[in-house]
Amino acid sequence: MSVPAPAAPHVASLPDVAHQPATLARPLDWVGMEGIALPVRVSDGAGGHVQVAARVDLSVDLKQAGERGIHMSRLYLRLQEELARNEVTPAGLRHVLQGSVDSQAGLSSRARLRLRYEALLLRRALRSDNAGWKRYPVEIEAVLEHGHLKLVLGFGVEYSSTCPCSAALSRQANAERFAEDFADARPISTGVVRDWLASERGMAATPHAQRSEARVKVELRPQFDELPLVALVDALEAALGTPVQTAVKREDEQAFAMLNAENLMFCEDAARRVASVLSADPRIERYEATVSHFESLHPHDAVASVSGTNPAR
Repeated sequence: MSVPAPAAPHVASLPDVAHQPATLARPLDWVGMEGIALPVRVSDGAGGHVQVAARVDLSVDLKQAGERGIHMSRLYLRLQEELARNEVTPAGLRHVLQGSVDSQAGLSSRARLRLRYEALLLRRALRSDNAGWKRYPVEIEAVLEHGHLKLVLGFGVEYSSTCPCSAALSRQANAERFAEDFADARPISTGVVRDWLASERGMAATPHAQRSEARVKVELRPQFDELPLVALVDALEAALGTPVQTAVKREDEQAFAMLNAENLMFCEDAARRVASVLSADPRIERYEATVSHFESLHPHDAVASVSGTNPAR
C-alpha cells in the first residue's frame, strides 16, 4: 500500500525569525549576496547582444536600525528577473538597482551591484583572412544612491611588449657581428648583405619581449547610454600597437614581429599610451590603469600605474 507524501505546511504557519527585533540594533551599510551565478545579456559590439555566464554581487543598505535583516530571497528573485529582461546597459543596471531597493519595502535606500564576466570579441588577423575569438575579463560596479547612478567599468587588455634597452643592445651585437664578418670584404654588394642578414649569422642577438596586460577602471559619466567596452578596447589596442593575436599564419606572425619593432616600450611607456586614450575620452570622468609586463628576462614583473580625472566637456 502506498503511503501518501506528507502535505507541505501552509506558508502562514512557517516560523519567520527575520521579523524578530534586532539585538544590538543599528543600521548596516551593506547586506546582500556575493558570487551569484547568472546568465546576462551583453552587447556583442556589432549592434546585437549575446548571453554570457556571469558572477554577480548584489547588496542593499539596511537603514532601519531595529530590523533584523533584509528580504534576501526577494532581492535574489528580483535580480534574476531583472537581469533576464534587461541588457547590461546603464539604463538596464539602473532598473536592476531600483528594483532591488523597491523589493525591500522601505528597509533600504540604496543598492550596489558588481558583475564579472568574460567578453568574447572576434578579432581579425593582421594580414591573412583568419579570425579568432579573444577573451577580455570585465568587471562592472554600479551603485544607486539618492537617484544618482555611479558606474565603474573595468576590463583587461593583453598585448606584447618588447624592451627598448634589449632592442638597442641587440642592434649593437648585430652591428658588431656584421663588422666582424665583413672586416676584409671590399666592396660589399647589396645582395651579399641581404643574404648575410637572412642567414643565422645575421642575427647575433634578439631583444626580449613578453606578454603584457593593461588593467583599466573607468568611472563613466551618467549622460551616456551605452557601456563603451568595445570602443575602449579598440582604442587601447590601437594605442599600444601590439595586441595579442588569435589565429595566425606566417604573414600574420611576421607583421606582428614588425609591430613589436615599431612599438618598443617600457612599462612606463605603455602606461602613458593607455592614459593618453583614457584622458581624451568624453565618456570617462575618472580613470585608473595598471600595466604589467610579465618579464622574460627577470623572475618578477615590471609594473606602472596611472590615474586621472577628466575635466567636464
